[in-house]
This record gives sequence, structure tokens and C-alpha cells, in this order.
Amino acid sequence: MPPTTGLRARLRAELTTEIKDEARRQLAAEGAPGLSLRAVTRSLGMASSAIYRYFPSRDDLLTALIVDAYDAVGAAAEEADAGVAPDDFGARWRAVGLAVRAWSLANPHEYALVYGSPVPGYRAPPDTVGPASRVTLVMARLIDGAARAGVLDDPPWTPTLPPIGVELRASVRTLVDLAFPNVSDEVAVRAVAAWTQLFGIISFELFGHFHNVIDEVSPVFDRSLLEMGRLVGLSAPRSSSGPTVDVSSAGPGVGDEVPPDGEDEFWHLV
Repeated sequence: MPPTTGLRARLRAELTTEIKDEARRQLAAEGAPGLSLRAVTRSLGMASSAIYRYFPSRDDLLTALIVDAYDAVGAAAEEADAGVAPDDFGARWRAVGLAVRAWSLANPHEYALVYGSPVPGYRAPPDTVGPASRVTLVMARLIDGAARAGVLDDPPWTPTLPPIGVELRASVRTLVDLAFPNVSDEVAVRAVAAWTQLFGIISFELFGHFHNVIDEVSPVFDRSLLEMGRLVGLSAPRSSSGPTVDVSSAGPGVGDEVPPDGEDEFWHLV
């Protein structure tokens, strides 16, 4: 590659990073619907037409931010999973859940972009599918691995639930074929319930729905990880693994609210 070509590519990559960094600052200040290419160019001191060589539209810039966010949380989950003994499936589940929560608290506006309300008028392109699947596939692989190892238990429910019907089996067939080839339809449904509940707790925490109801979310989340792991059929962790979540340094969440003066009983859970 000629030196001038390499320099041009490096400068383009650096400016692309600057554009995305400024867009994330605007995302924190205005929210995704308020993101504007013109505002980004003004903040960077660029000509208004220059940004279109990097991102032809606001939706292209949003897609880049979404892909980055999905890749970041996916990488956090993969790294956490790789740091635990492969056969300690319960500890792997816990480590992945804690890593996802830690990333979410550290990046609340990026979390809101990918797991919050859809951006009006934006339709995610196929480019986002692979990055969006990374974190889910970590969970799927460890559950499927536990099934292959013969250590995935049925929850001790009494009485047992009714068998899964034809319509539900059809609904989860693609999911099972893609992500859980070694588990039953029942386990796949429980895995979906467990994983979405953990994301639900994170969303409640970030969007302020625990205010004055649950002051210390960490122990609740940790116990919920154990409960949801058990729901899927995973044994309790043999070791305590996972990141320590320092809520004080995580910064303000997207749903942080300050009660109006004189309203000490301000609280909600929904």
C-alpha cells in the first residue's frame, strides 16, 4: 500500500472515530431521536457537507453506533465466559450476567440505544444482526454445552407444567436449530425466559424503576442470576466469578431521576 494511501486510511479512521464519539455525547444529551448530523458537524468544526462522505445519513450513523454497542457488550460477555473454567457452567452463567450488567451500568446511553425504545423512523439493517447475536450466543453456547455434558437438570417442579404444544414448538424451532441444537424445546423456552428477565432487571435499574424500592440492586441481581440459572437447569457455581460492579463509578443512568423538593416518598416499580 502506498504511504499516501495508508495515511489517508488512517486519517479517515481517526475522523470516523471522532464523529462517533461526538455522536455518543449527543446521544447522552439528546437521546437517539435527537441525533443530528448537522449538530455533529458543528461540534467538530466540520463543513456540513463533509460528514456525508463518512455517514450518508443519520440512520447510517445510528447503525454504526448500534453495531459498536452490540459488539462491546458481546465482547464483554465473551471475555467473562472465557475467564471461567469451561465445565463450571453455573459460574459461566453468573460471570456473563455480571459482565452484561457491568457494561450496561458503565454505558447506560448505549444500552438504551440497543435495548431501550426503538428510534422513531429507524429500521435496523441486516448489518446489526450479527453483532446483536453475540451476547445471546454466549448464553446459548454455555447452556447447550451443559446439555452435551449431561449436567443440565430439570427444575424440580411439582406438579409439572403441561407439555409444550405444537404452536409453541413451531415458534421456538428456529431458535433451537440455530442456538440450542442439543437441548429440548422446554429448555430453550426457559433459557429465553431467564435471559430476558435478567435484561429486564438491568432495564429497571437503568431506567429508574427501582427508585426507593430496591436501593441495593447488586445482591438482588446476583440472586436472580442463580434463580434464572436454576430455571434453565444449571447447577450453582462452583466458584465465585464475575466482575465487581462499582455502581458509584458507573455514572448517571438514563433513567436517573431526582425527586422534587418535599417529595421524599417518590418511588415506583413499574
